[in-house]
Amino acid sequence: MVEFLRSGVKLGAELLVLPELCNTGYKFESADELERLAEEIPNGETTEELINFAEDACISVIAGVCERDGNRYFNSAVLVGPEGFIARYRKAHLFDEENIWFSKGDTPFQVYETSGVKVGIMICFDWFFPEVIRILALKGAQIICHPANLILPYCQTALLGAAVQNRVFIITANRVGFERGIEFTGMSQIVNPMMEVIARSGRSEEEVKVVDIEPSLADSKRITRYNDLWSDRRVDLYHPILERSCEAQK
Repeated sequence: MVEFLRSGVKLGAELLVLPELCNTGYKFESADELERLAEEIPNGETTEELINFAEDACISVIAGVCERDGNRYFNSAVLVGPEGFIARYRKAHLFDEENIWFSKGDTPFQVYETSGVKVGIMICFDWFFPEVIRILALKGAQIICHPANLILPYCQTALLGAAVQNRVFIITANRVGFERGIEFTGMSQIVNPMMEVIARSGRSEEEVKVVDIEPSLADSKRITRYNDLWSDRRVDLYHPILERSCEAQK
Protein backbone atom coordinates (compact mmCIF):
# COMPACT_ATOMS: atom_id res chain seq x y z
CA MET A 1 0.00 0.00 0.00
CA VAL A 2 2.79 2.43 0.88
CA GLU A 3 4.48 1.68 -2.44
CA PHE A 4 1.26 2.52 -4.28
CA LEU A 5 0.86 5.77 -2.38
CA ARG A 6 4.40 6.89 -3.07
CA SER A 7 4.06 6.02 -6.76
CA GLY A 8 0.93 8.13 -7.01
CA VAL A 9 2.64 11.10 -5.41
CA LYS A 10 5.60 10.79 -7.81
CA LEU A 11 3.15 10.82 -10.72
CA GLY A 12 1.51 14.00 -9.46
CA ALA A 13 -1.82 12.62 -8.21
CA GLU A 14 -4.07 14.73 -6.00
CA LEU A 15 -6.59 11.94 -5.33
CA LEU A 16 -5.67 8.26 -4.95
CA VAL A 17 -8.14 5.36 -4.77
CA LEU A 18 -7.10 1.97 -3.36
CA PRO A 19 -9.01 -1.34 -3.58
CA GLU A 20 -11.57 -2.77 -1.19
CA LEU A 21 -10.23 -4.31 2.06
CA CYS A 22 -6.71 -3.32 1.06
CA ASN A 23 -5.39 -3.71 4.60
CA THR A 24 -6.48 -7.34 5.11
CA GLY A 25 -7.29 -9.19 1.92
CA TYR A 26 -10.78 -10.26 0.92
CA LYS A 27 -11.32 -13.93 1.74
CA PHE A 28 -11.78 -14.65 5.44
CA GLU A 29 -11.79 -18.18 6.82
CA SER A 30 -12.78 -17.69 10.45
CA ALA A 31 -14.25 -15.23 12.90
CA ASP A 32 -10.94 -15.26 14.76
CA GLU A 33 -9.11 -14.14 11.62
CA LEU A 34 -11.61 -11.34 11.03
CA GLU A 35 -11.34 -10.15 14.62
CA ARG A 36 -7.55 -10.21 14.50
CA LEU A 37 -7.28 -8.22 11.26
CA ALA A 38 -10.07 -5.67 11.74
CA GLU A 39 -9.30 -2.17 13.00
CA GLU A 40 -11.18 0.76 14.44
CA ILE A 41 -11.77 3.85 12.31
CA PRO A 42 -10.25 6.44 12.57
CA ASN A 43 -8.04 5.19 15.41
CA GLY A 44 -6.78 2.02 13.72
CA GLU A 45 -3.25 1.57 12.42
CA THR A 46 -4.19 1.66 8.73
CA THR A 47 -6.32 4.80 8.92
CA GLU A 48 -3.75 6.59 11.07
CA GLU A 49 -1.01 5.71 8.56
CA LEU A 50 -3.17 7.01 5.70
CA ILE A 51 -3.93 10.22 7.60
CA ASN A 52 -0.25 10.87 8.24
CA PHE A 53 0.63 10.18 4.62
CA ALA A 54 -2.14 12.41 3.26
CA GLU A 55 -1.14 15.28 5.51
CA ASP A 56 2.55 14.99 4.64
CA ALA A 57 1.99 14.59 0.90
CA CYS A 58 -0.92 17.06 0.68
CA ILE A 59 -3.03 14.48 -1.11
CA SER A 60 -6.45 12.82 -0.70
CA VAL A 61 -6.80 9.03 -0.38
CA ILE A 62 -9.75 6.67 -0.40
CA ALA A 63 -9.00 3.11 0.76
CA GLY A 64 -10.97 0.01 1.69
CA VAL A 65 -10.53 -0.98 5.35
CA CYS A 66 -11.85 -3.87 7.45
CA GLU A 67 -13.54 -2.02 10.32
CA ARG A 68 -14.28 -3.15 13.86
CA ASP A 69 -16.91 -1.22 15.81
CA GLY A 70 -17.54 -2.91 19.15
CA ASN A 71 -18.71 -6.42 18.33
CA ARG A 72 -19.69 -5.52 14.76
CA TYR A 73 -17.54 -5.64 11.64
CA PHE A 74 -17.95 -3.60 8.47
CA ASN A 75 -16.50 -3.65 4.97
CA SER A 76 -15.64 0.04 4.97
CA ALA A 77 -13.74 2.74 3.13
CA VAL A 78 -12.04 5.79 4.57
CA LEU A 79 -11.50 9.19 3.02
CA VAL A 80 -8.53 11.18 4.28
CA GLY A 81 -6.95 14.34 2.96
CA PRO A 82 -4.49 17.12 3.74
CA GLU A 83 -6.94 18.21 6.45
CA GLY A 84 -6.84 14.77 8.10
CA PHE A 85 -9.64 12.24 8.51
CA ILE A 86 -12.75 13.23 6.56
CA ALA A 87 -15.19 10.32 6.47
CA ARG A 88 -15.90 6.63 6.55
CA TYR A 89 -18.40 4.75 4.38
CA ARG A 90 -19.70 1.29 5.23
CA LYS A 91 -20.62 -0.99 2.34
CA ALA A 92 -24.39 -1.15 1.97
CA HIS A 93 -24.74 -4.16 -0.33
CA LEU A 94 -22.78 -7.21 0.83
CA PHE A 95 -21.72 -9.80 -1.74
CA ASP A 96 -21.93 -13.57 -1.22
CA GLU A 97 -19.92 -14.74 1.84
CA GLU A 98 -19.45 -11.16 3.04
CA ASN A 99 -22.88 -11.70 4.60
CA ILE A 100 -21.26 -14.21 6.97
CA TRP A 101 -18.64 -11.82 8.29
CA PHE A 102 -19.93 -8.27 8.00
CA SER A 103 -22.89 -6.20 9.14
CA LYS A 104 -24.70 -4.27 6.43
CA GLY A 105 -23.51 -0.70 6.19
CA ASP A 106 -25.43 1.96 8.08
CA THR A 107 -23.81 5.11 6.69
CA PRO A 108 -25.66 7.34 4.19
CA PHE A 109 -24.58 7.87 0.61
CA GLN A 110 -22.85 11.20 1.13
CA VAL A 111 -20.68 13.59 -0.86
CA TYR A 112 -17.50 15.14 0.53
CA GLU A 113 -15.22 17.90 -0.70
CA THR A 114 -11.46 17.33 -0.67
CA SER A 115 -8.58 18.58 -2.78
CA GLY A 116 -11.01 20.87 -4.55
CA VAL A 117 -13.36 18.13 -5.80
CA LYS A 118 -16.66 16.65 -4.64
CA VAL A 119 -16.41 12.88 -4.19
CA GLY A 120 -18.82 10.11 -3.34
CA ILE A 121 -17.89 6.59 -2.26
CA MET A 122 -19.29 3.16 -3.05
CA ILE A 123 -17.65 -0.23 -2.48
CA CYS A 124 -17.53 -3.10 -4.99
CA PHE A 125 -21.01 -4.77 -5.21
CA ASP A 126 -22.69 -1.42 -4.46
CA TRP A 127 -22.28 -0.70 -8.17
CA PHE A 128 -24.92 -3.34 -8.95
CA PHE A 129 -27.59 -1.08 -7.46
CA PRO A 130 -28.10 2.00 -9.67
CA GLU A 131 -29.68 3.95 -6.84
CA VAL A 132 -26.25 4.37 -5.21
CA ILE A 133 -24.62 6.30 -8.05
CA ARG A 134 -27.81 8.24 -8.76
CA ILE A 135 -28.10 9.43 -5.15
CA LEU A 136 -24.45 10.48 -5.06
CA ALA A 137 -24.84 12.30 -8.37
CA LEU A 138 -27.99 14.05 -7.15
CA LYS A 139 -26.04 15.20 -4.10
CA GLY A 140 -23.45 16.83 -6.34
CA ALA A 141 -20.66 14.27 -6.64
CA GLN A 142 -18.24 14.98 -9.45
CA ILE A 143 -16.24 11.78 -8.91
CA ILE A 144 -17.57 8.45 -7.65
CA CYS A 145 -14.70 6.53 -6.01
CA HIS A 146 -15.13 2.76 -6.12
CA PRO A 147 -12.73 0.55 -4.11
CA ALA A 148 -13.40 -3.00 -5.30
CA ASN A 149 -12.47 -6.69 -5.22
CA LEU A 150 -14.45 -7.57 -8.33
CA ILE A 151 -15.13 -11.20 -9.20
CA LEU A 152 -18.09 -10.96 -11.60
CA PRO A 153 -17.26 -9.88 -15.18
CA TYR A 154 -19.84 -7.15 -15.66
CA CYS A 155 -18.78 -4.09 -13.71
CA GLN A 156 -16.18 -2.40 -15.90
CA THR A 157 -18.55 -2.37 -18.89
CA ALA A 158 -21.68 -1.53 -16.92
CA LEU A 159 -20.10 1.52 -15.30
CA LEU A 160 -19.64 3.11 -18.71
CA GLY A 161 -23.41 3.44 -18.81
CA ALA A 162 -23.61 4.61 -15.21
CA ALA A 163 -21.09 7.38 -15.91
CA VAL A 164 -23.01 8.84 -18.83
CA GLN A 165 -26.44 8.29 -17.24
CA ASN A 166 -25.34 10.34 -14.24
CA ARG A 167 -22.74 12.58 -15.92
CA VAL A 168 -19.99 11.78 -13.40
CA PHE A 169 -16.45 10.47 -13.34
CA ILE A 170 -16.13 6.97 -11.86
CA ILE A 171 -12.83 5.61 -10.54
CA THR A 172 -12.75 1.85 -9.93
CA ALA A 173 -9.70 0.50 -8.08
CA ASN A 174 -9.82 -3.28 -8.36
CA ARG A 175 -7.72 -6.22 -7.19
CA VAL A 176 -5.70 -8.48 -9.49
CA GLY A 177 -4.58 -12.07 -9.08
CA PHE A 178 -5.87 -14.84 -6.80
CA GLU A 179 -6.67 -15.20 -3.11
CA ARG A 180 -7.74 -18.51 -1.53
CA GLY A 181 -9.36 -19.79 -4.71
CA ILE A 182 -10.89 -16.47 -5.84
CA GLU A 183 -9.74 -14.75 -9.02
CA PHE A 184 -10.17 -10.99 -9.29
CA THR A 185 -10.89 -9.36 -12.63
CA GLY A 186 -8.36 -6.50 -12.51
CA MET A 187 -8.94 -3.83 -15.16
CA SER A 188 -9.11 -0.89 -12.80
CA GLN A 189 -10.38 2.11 -14.72
CA ILE A 190 -11.33 5.77 -14.80
CA VAL A 191 -14.43 6.66 -16.83
CA ASN A 192 -15.50 10.20 -17.71
CA PRO A 193 -19.05 11.65 -18.00
CA MET A 194 -18.99 11.09 -21.76
CA MET A 195 -18.73 7.29 -21.31
CA GLU A 196 -15.05 7.23 -22.27
CA VAL A 197 -12.45 5.08 -20.53
CA ILE A 198 -9.60 7.53 -19.94
CA ALA A 199 -7.39 5.08 -18.03
CA ARG A 200 -7.47 1.32 -17.61
CA SER A 201 -5.08 -1.20 -16.09
CA GLY A 202 -4.49 -4.77 -17.18
CA ARG A 203 -6.07 -7.95 -15.87
CA SER A 204 -3.13 -9.38 -13.97
CA GLU A 205 -0.46 -6.77 -13.17
CA GLU A 206 -0.52 -4.22 -10.36
CA GLU A 207 -0.35 -0.71 -11.82
CA VAL A 208 -0.73 2.92 -10.85
CA LYS A 209 -2.58 5.08 -13.38
CA VAL A 210 -2.80 8.86 -13.07
CA VAL A 211 -4.74 11.10 -15.45
CA ASP A 212 -5.61 14.79 -15.50
CA ILE A 213 -9.34 15.52 -15.43
CA GLU A 214 -11.55 18.58 -15.20
CA PRO A 215 -14.04 17.72 -12.42
CA SER A 216 -16.37 20.57 -13.40
CA LEU A 217 -17.34 18.57 -16.52
CA ALA A 218 -19.54 16.57 -14.16
CA ASP A 219 -21.43 19.69 -13.05
CA SER A 220 -23.25 20.11 -16.35
CA LYS A 221 -26.20 17.75 -16.76
CA ARG A 222 -27.14 19.18 -20.14
CA ILE A 223 -27.67 16.40 -22.73
CA THR A 224 -29.09 18.31 -25.69
CA ARG A 225 -30.32 21.85 -26.26
CA TYR A 226 -33.70 20.78 -24.89
CA ASN A 227 -32.71 18.09 -22.36
CA ASP A 228 -31.27 18.32 -18.89
CA LEU A 229 -30.65 15.16 -16.88
CA TRP A 230 -32.12 16.50 -13.66
CA SER A 231 -34.99 18.66 -14.87
CA ASP A 232 -36.18 15.90 -17.23
CA ARG A 233 -36.56 13.38 -14.42
CA ARG A 234 -40.19 12.22 -14.01
CA VAL A 235 -40.23 11.69 -10.28
CA ASP A 236 -44.03 11.70 -10.42
CA LEU A 237 -43.82 8.35 -12.25
CA TYR A 238 -41.08 6.72 -10.18
CA HIS A 239 -43.23 5.65 -7.22
CA PRO A 240 -43.30 1.95 -8.23
CA ILE A 241 -39.61 1.75 -7.34
CA LEU A 242 -40.36 2.63 -3.73
CA GLU A 243 -43.55 0.58 -3.64
CA ARG A 244 -41.79 -2.56 -4.87
CA SER A 245 -39.02 -1.99 -2.34
CA CYS A 246 -41.51 -1.80 0.52
CA GLU A 247 -43.28 -4.98 -0.67
CA ALA A 248 -39.97 -6.85 -0.82
CA GLN A 249 -39.20 -5.95 2.79
CA LYS A 250 -42.51 -7.30 4.13
